[in-house]
Parts: sequence; structure tokens; C-alpha cells
Amino acid sequence: MAKAIFVDIDKCLACKGCEIACALAHSQSGILEEAISEHPKPQSRIAVEAAGELGVPLQCRHCEDAPCITVCPTKAIGRNTPESPVLIDNDLCIGCRFCIAVCPFGVIELSRDNKVMIKCDLCIKRIKKQSKPACVEACPTGALMLIDEHDWAAGKRRKAARELIESVLYNTKTKPEDNARA
Repeated sequence: MAKAIFVDIDKCLACKGCEIACALAHSQSGILEEAISEHPKPQSRIAVEAAGELGVPLQCRHCEDAPCITVCPTKAIGRNTPESPVLIDNDLCIGCRFCIAVCPFGVIELSRDNKVMIKCDLCIKRIKKQSKPACVEACPTGALMLIDEHDWAAGKRRKAARELIESVLYNTKTKPEDNARA
């Protein structure tokens, strides 16, 4: 997939603003004051899980070889193109829960009305309008980012290279006798 939601764990405050924004984006009204009294209540497709002292936002990773697509008996789970997000067709979903069993991230859930399965759809309607997914837009610290996976990897390589150079320079400045022996 060309773009994905990545998280910078060091920036996440575990404020759960992403959860609220997601639920609101998938509500019937899209208005907080009205969404509170909707039935069924809006449901988030992202969950901030505690991991020690950190919070980790988890949502569908839209796996390239998604096991949920393979296991779905009605073909309700699929993607339009190889670069598209993995989506659930509510008209085909029978709520069998097979997808829950095979999801390696545990991010697929039964809807509150117990009829169909739900998961992150990357806010596909927002993306088509050139907007960011609701969780990304709502994140106050920028911990959630919708970016090209190749850009993410390149950024990680640049950071690793900088840290390596800094480490070498620091060791050279602090221990010249070690360098002379080498």
C-alpha cells in the first residue's frame, strides 16, 4: 500500500483524541453533540493500548497479504486495488468473526449492533476529499502520521545514520587514545 498510518510512540500522550475523532468520523451525524445520542453509539476503529508507561495507538495495518481477506467466507473483506486499504463491505459481512481470529493486531471488532465487523478504513471518504484520516488530523502531538511507507523508511535510515555519525564523533572526541591504538 502506498500510504499508511505510522505512529511515533515517543510523541503519543495516550490522550485518546484519535479514538474520539475516529468514532465521530464514523458516526451518522458527524457532530459530537448529536453523535452522543445516536443508536448504536459511534464506535472507534483505533484503540490506544497501554504498554508500560507508553500508549500505543493500534488500528488496521492494511496488510499486503491480509489474512482477514483470505479467511472471509463471503468475500466481504477486500481491496479495490493493490494500493487500496483493506475494506469491509457491510452488505456482504455476516459477522462470523473469522477475521478477528486471524488478525495479528487484534484490531477488528464486532459492531455495536452486533451485525457486522468493523475496522479502520483509513477514512477512505476523507482521503478521497484530500483530507487526512480523522485520527491523524486530531492527534495534538503529531504522533500519528499518514505517510508513504518509503518516506517513513528513508526517514528512519537518515535518523540511524545521524545517530551513528554522532556516536562516532562523540567517541573520537572523548577517547583519542583509543583511536591511536586502533
